[in-house]
Amino acid sequence: MSATSAAPSQAKRRFAPLFLAGPATLLFIGLVLLPLALTVILSFNSYNYDTGIENTFTLHNYTQVLQDDYYLSIFWRTLRLALITTVIAVVIGVPEAYILSNMRSPWRSIFLLVIIGPLLVSVVVRTFGWSMILGRNGFINGALTTVGLEPVQLLYTETAIVIGLVHIMLPFMVIPVWTVLQKLDPTVEAAALTLGASRFTALRRIVFPQAMLGILSGSLIVFALSASSFAIPGLLGGRRLKMAATVVYDEFMIELNWPLGAAIAIIVLVANLIIMIAYNRMIEGQAKRKLG
Repeated sequence: MSATSAAPSQAKRRFAPLFLAGPATLLFIGLVLLPLALTVILSFNSYNYDTGIENTFTLHNYTQVLQDDYYLSIFWRTLRLALITTVIAVVIGVPEAYILSNMRSPWRSIFLLVIIGPLLVSVVVRTFGWSMILGRNGFINGALTTVGLEPVQLLYTETAIVIGLVHIMLPFMVIPVWTVLQKLDPTVEAAALTLGASRFTALRRIVFPQAMLGILSGSLIVFALSASSFAIPGLLGGRRLKMAATVVYDEFMIELNWPLGAAIAIIVLVANLIIMIAYNRMIEGQAKRKLG
C-alpha cells in the first residue's frame, strides 16, 4: 500500500471517535448545556412588574432568595424530604434487591417486572392514586373509621409527599443495587457461611461493602429526582406546602418573574451538586477502604 493511500485511512481512524461522538455531543449541548447557560444568564437580569424583564445585570435575585426566610425554609424542606426519601429508599430497596438477586427463574423475572412495572404508568396518575388513598375519605381513613378510630390528616402533609416520593423512586434504588449484586460471586458468601459466619456477618462484611457502589448510584439518583420533583409535591403537598420545584413553577408561570425563578433553580442545582459530590466522595472513600 502506498503512503498516499495509507494517510487518508489513518486520518479516518483518528477522527472516527469524533464523528461517532459528535451527534451525541451536539444533542447534549443543545438540550442541556445551552438551556442551563441561558438560565444562568436570565437569573442575573432584573425584573420590573411594570415593564417585565430588563436587560440589566443584578445580583438582587440571589440576595433576595438567600436573605428571605420564606425561600430558605422551602430549600430546607426540599433537602430534608429528599434526604428522608433517600434513606427510606435505601432501607427498603437494598433488602429488596438482595432478595431479588437470590431468586430463581421464573420468579426473578416476575418480581423484576413488578418492580419496573409502575415506571410504565404516568407519575401524575400514580400520584392521583395516592391522593385518593390518603384523602379525607380515602382508603386509610375509611379503615380507621371502620375500626372506630378518628380520621387523620394525611393528604397535603409532608408525610404524604414522602410516601409518594418513596413509591415513585424505589425502582431507581432497587435496579442499581440489583445490577451490582448480579456481578458478585455467590460462592464467596457461601464460603463465609461454611466457615462459621452468621448470615448477618456475611451480609455486613462481604455483600454490603461490595454493593456500596450500587447503593451510591441509586441514592444519588433518588436524592436528585426527589429534590427536583414537581408533580408529587404539587398534588400531595397542595399549594401551601411548597418545595423548590413548585416555587420555580409559580415564579415562572404565575408571578411571571422569570429571573427570580431562574435564580431559585440555579441555587437548588448548585446545592444538589455540592451535596451529591460530597456524598459521592464519602461513600467511595469508605468502599475503597473496605475493599482495599
